[in-house]
Amino acid sequence: MTVFGKPLRARFAGAALLAIASAVPVLALAQSYPSRPIKMVVPFAAGGSVDVLGRVIADKVSLALGQPVVPDNRIGANGTIAHQMVASAPPDGYTIGMSGTSPLVLAPHQYKSLPYDSRRDFTYLACAGTTPFVLDVNPALPVKNVRELVAYAKANPGKLNFGSAGLGNSAHLSAELFKQVTGIDMVHVPYKGNALAMADLVSGQIQVLFDPVQTSLPQIRAGKVRPLAVTSKTRFAELPDLPTVAESGYPNYEFVVWYAFIAPAATPAPVVARLNSEINKVLRDPEVKARFAALGANLTESTPGECANFVRSEYAQWGKLFTDLGIRPE
Repeated sequence: MTVFGKPLRARFAGAALLAIASAVPVLALAQSYPSRPIKMVVPFAAGGSVDVLGRVIADKVSLALGQPVVPDNRIGANGTIAHQMVASAPPDGYTIGMSGTSPLVLAPHQYKSLPYDSRRDFTYLACAGTTPFVLDVNPALPVKNVRELVAYAKANPGKLNFGSAGLGNSAHLSAELFKQVTGIDMVHVPYKGNALAMADLVSGQIQVLFDPVQTSLPQIRAGKVRPLAVTSKTRFAELPDLPTVAESGYPNYEFVVWYAFIAPAATPAPVVARLNSEINKVLRDPEVKARFAALGANLTESTPGECANFVRSEYAQWGKLFTDLGIRPE
């Protein structure tokens, strides 16, 4: 039997030789990897939670791999600059990146044009954990818990202002989800950064802010803001008396931001498996887990497949919320 004039057996033999030939470089790469330093692109500024987690992982993975894993902070454009670098890098395991909720599943619904597609352009090495927000209010607001806040908002529709670091960012969406679950009306005031929103909460220019635990803690301890609840399903160890929103009467509410490690699409499976294994070892380290628990981060392990499936699920969920809220890509 022939196909396009060539015997079928010969075509099968040729295909087998081609497969073997193409597999050789991958096997050689896996056996020698890594033979030089690895760049870890970090999309946010030094000192933030993503940067700190990335540096801890980089230091410990460097020891295991015998090669430096070097953080490279590339800030700007809500993380899109860093993600474009990772997406366009050679898929050889020598460029990886830190990522998370905003650039992977929020930005695609915020912007009409991105220099990457989070569903197509990345290999997911591991999803690393989650961090909740704290629902903070200005102390002058006459509410002491979530139920009182909801009652006050319903009695004063449209008179409460809540801040965020910008339209469609995590803090904005956590508040919008809260509005949707509780049926209240508050006015969104977007800022050019979370620090500015917190400053106006402290001064009373806004009354409500959903804020990462890391930046809320100093203001809470100084008595400058009043925490009402944490947005995760479980309480935060550093504020053990603070209930969750779910415990406060709204069991369907949960909002956390999450972290992920990425590499360019088509990164060889043996390299992905090696990186996943070493990242997970760090994430299960009791000392590392305790350190980040104090910062509000719940570190968890995952396989590359589990992480990819999680990101796809989050992408669909937040796309629906953007549609429900009428937020159109800009």
